[in-house]
Amino acid sequence: MSQTPLEALFARQQSARWRVAATSADQRKAKLRALLKALLAQRAEAQAALAMDFRKPAEEVDLTELYPVIAEIKDALRHLPRWMKPRKVATPIGLFGSAGTIVQEPRGVVLIISPWNYPLYLTLGPLVSALAAGNCAVLKPSEFTPHTTAFLRKVLAELFPEEEVALVEGDAEVARALLALPFDHIFFTGSPAVGKVVMKAAAEHLTSVTLELGGKSPVLVDADANLLEAARKIAWGKGVNAGQTCVAPDYVLVHERVHDELVAELKRAFEAFYGADAAARRASPDLARIINERHFARIEALLSGSGAQVAFGGETDAASRYISPTLLIEVDPASPVMQEEIFGPLLPILKVPDMDAAVAFVNARPKPLALYVFSGSRGRAEALIARTTAGGGCINDTVLHFAHTGLPTGGVNTSGFGKAHGMYGFEAFSNARGILRQRTRFSAIQLMYPPYTGFVRRMLDLTLKYF
Repeated sequence: MSQTPLEALFARQQSARWRVAATSADQRKAKLRALLKALLAQRAEAQAALAMDFRKPAEEVDLTELYPVIAEIKDALRHLPRWMKPRKVATPIGLFGSAGTIVQEPRGVVLIISPWNYPLYLTLGPLVSALAAGNCAVLKPSEFTPHTTAFLRKVLAELFPEEEVALVEGDAEVARALLALPFDHIFFTGSPAVGKVVMKAAAEHLTSVTLELGGKSPVLVDADANLLEAARKIAWGKGVNAGQTCVAPDYVLVHERVHDELVAELKRAFEAFYGADAAARRASPDLARIINERHFARIEALLSGSGAQVAFGGETDAASRYISPTLLIEVDPASPVMQEEIFGPLLPILKVPDMDAAVAFVNARPKPLALYVFSGSRGRAEALIARTTAGGGCINDTVLHFAHTGLPTGGVNTSGFGKAHGMYGFEAFSNARGILRQRTRFSAIQLMYPPYTGFVRRMLDLTLKYF
C-alpha cells in the first residue's frame, strides 16, 4: 500500500530522528542562532504578514510575537549546555555502591499544532524548545492566518530540511490526519474542546501531550489596590490583540467599595490607549481586528445577549470586524458572556462584597489558565493566590507572566496540562531517563539475593528499620 504524503513525511523524520537526537549542544545552538538571525532580518515581513491577517499593529507584533520567540531563543542559547548535561542524584544507602544519573533524551518526532491568535509566537516558541531538546518536528499552524503561515513556511524552508522541521498547511481534516500518526509527543495550543479531540487521538498511540488550552481568566481587585495602575494594566491586557489572547483578563471581580472608581479608571485607560471618543477608537491604528467573520459574530452575540449595562464602548462594525473595547457592568453571572471564554475586547465587571466572595466565585468554576490579583498588601495578594488555583498569573499586573522564560506556563485540568517556556519547554520535549550505574563486581544488593536465608531476613530487617 502506498503512503500518503503525510505518512511519507513522518517516515522521513523517523529516519532522521536518531541523527538529530545525537546532535551536540553547539549543533543545536547553531540551529537556534540561524532562526534568530532570520527573524531579525525579516522583522518587517513578519509585521506585514500579521497586519494582513488581522491588522495587528507593527509594535504589537514586535512586543507579543517576535520578542517572546527571541527571548526563548536567547534563553536556550544561554542555558542549553546545562539543560542537556546529565544530572547526578544522591544514592540511597540501601543501594550503596551504585550511582544515579538523570539523562534528558529527545522524545523523537513531535507534532506542534498552533492557533491563530499568536500564529508566529505560538508556533515558533514550542519549536525552539523542540529543537533545543534535539527533536524532529512537524508544525501545523492555523489555516485562519494564511499570510503568517506563508511567512513561516518561507523562513523555515530556508533554514531546515523537511526531515528535521516541516510545516504542514491545511484545515481540520489535515490536523486529524496528522493526529492519526504515532508521534512521540504532541504540543497543542487551542481551545479545551479541540484539546479533548487531540488527547483522544493521542491515546490511540499512548502519545504524551502538552495541552495549552483556554479558560475564563479572572482579575481580583481588592479595595486597597492602586486603581489607576490596576486599570491601566487590565486595559492593556484586555486590549492587546483585541482581547484575542488565551491569558487575557476575561472578567473582573472588584470589591464593591471601589467598583465605580475602577470603572472610571478603566474608561480613562482605554481612552488614553485607543482614543478619546468612539470615532477615534475605531480609527486607531493600535487596535487589532477580530480574526474572521465567525469569531466576530460570536463575540457580537455575547455582547448583545449579555443583558448587561454597557458602561463604555459597545460599538461594532462587521465590515471591518471591529469591536470596541467594552466595559460591561450589572452582569448576570448566568449570562452567556460569563459562561464561555470571551476571546475578544469585552470585559464584564462584577461587584463582590469582599475577597472571600471573589475566591468562592472563582473556585466554583473550571480552573482558569491565568488569574490576576491587584492589592496594596503583599500578604493579602499572596493569600488570594494560595486560596485559588490557576495555570499561572500575576500579582499587580496581567499577561506578562506568559513572556517570562524563567516561569513555567500552562494550564491545570480544563485549562490544560504540561508546562512550556525556557527549561520547562525543553523538559516538555525531553524524556527524563533515569540511569543507575552499578559496580561490576560486588554490590550491596547482592546480599539480598536468594536463597532467603536467616541472614538475608536479618539484612532486610536492618534495611527497613535504618535505611
